[in-house]
Amino acid sequence: MRVLILSALIASTAACTWVPIDSSGKTVRVLPAGPVLPGCVNKGEIVVSVKNKVGFYNRNPLRVQEELETLARNEAPSAGANAVQAAGLPADGSQRYQAYQCPAR
Repeated sequence: MRVLILSALIASTAACTWVPIDSSGKTVRVLPAGPVLPGCVNKGEIVVSVKNKVGFYNRNPLRVQEELETLARNEAPSAGANAVQAAGLPADGSQRYQAYQCPAR
């Protein structure tokens, strides 16, 4: 019975998105890896983190990466940026992003 309850709990938390996007974060672009668009000004680095484990359970890496990106988008406006670009791969629930102010498209 305990195994069944634990399995149900893990399954329900695996699909949850724990990080909602803010209204200001919705306007932030995510730049692909590679050269930054012409005219973009570097506004600094944003470091974000989320839980990548719940107890002994490792969360879905794709879900963790999506949440990290959402957090970076939410933080960008406070850095004066309207775009973010991953500066590397996520590691242990943490990721670094470069923040940019780019011209409107």
